[in-house]
Amino acid sequence: MNRKVLGLVAAIALALVGTVAIVAYVDGAEDRALAGEQVVTVLVVQDEIPAGTPADEIGDRVAPERITQKVKAEGAMTTVTSVSGKVANATLVPGEQLVARRFVAPSVYRAAAAVDVPDDLLQTTISLSPDRAVGGTLTPGSTVAVSISFQGDAVTDNADTGATGDKFTHVTLRKVLVTNVQIDETPTEDDTESDEEENNLEPADAPTSDLLITLALDDVNTERLVWAAEHGTVWLSVEPSKAPTGSTKVVTEGNVYQ
Repeated sequence: MNRKVLGLVAAIALALVGTVAIVAYVDGAEDRALAGEQVVTVLVVQDEIPAGTPADEIGDRVAPERITQKVKAEGAMTTVTSVSGKVANATLVPGEQLVARRFVAPSVYRAAAAVDVPDDLLQTTISLSPDRAVGGTLTPGSTVAVSISFQGDAVTDNADTGATGDKFTHVTLRKVLVTNVQIDETPTEDDTESDEEENNLEPADAPTSDLLITLALDDVNTERLVWAAEHGTVWLSVEPSKAPTGSTKVVTEGNVYQ
C-alpha cells in the first residue's frame, strides 16, 4: 500500500513539474519569438466595437499588446486620448490594431451613415490633398466630377481619348456620389491639447493634411479611378445634380488655348 501511495505521490509531483515546465516554456515563447526584433506596444481590439462607438467609451474592449515594429499598422495607438471626442467609423473586430484613421468626428459619421448608396455600386477610397478635393469642403452625399491628368509616358497617341501627346487632362467621371470624407492624419503620443483640437477638425475647417475620399462607382469606372490614382493625378470638382454636362474635350499642350 505504501508503495502505491508513494508511486501516486511521485506521479502527481512529476505531473506538476511537467505542467510548470510547459507553462514556463509557453510564457517564454513570445520573448523568444520577439528576440532580436524591435518591439513596440499598441492597443489591440479584444471585443467587437460597433461602428459609431465613442472612443471615450471603448474601455476594456482594447488592451495593450507587444508586437514587432515591422507589423505595426500606420497610425496604431497606445492610448485613445488622441481620438477623444471621436467615434469609430466602422465596426472594429478582435485582433486588429487600433488606428487613428478609424475614428472621425460624430458629425462626419452621421453624415456618412445617412448617405444612401445604391446596392450596385462599389465604394472606393482615394487619398487627395485638400487642393485637389475642393479645399477639403466636400461632405458625404455630395456629387463630384472627377478629372484625371497624366504626364510623361502615360499616354501617347491614344485613339480612345483623342490625346496625341504625353500630357493631358480630362473630366472623365461625372456626378459621382461621395459617401465618406476623412482626414488622413496620424496623431502621436506627444500631441498637446491644441494638437488634439486640430485633429478634430472637420473637412470644412480647411485641413492641411490629406483627405480620404470615398466614392461610389460602378465596376468599370472604379477601374478607371484606381488606375488614375495609381499612375496619374486626380482632381474633384463639386457637381450639383443640375450642373450642365456639356461637351468636354481632352486638354493637351497643343489645344489648351483653343
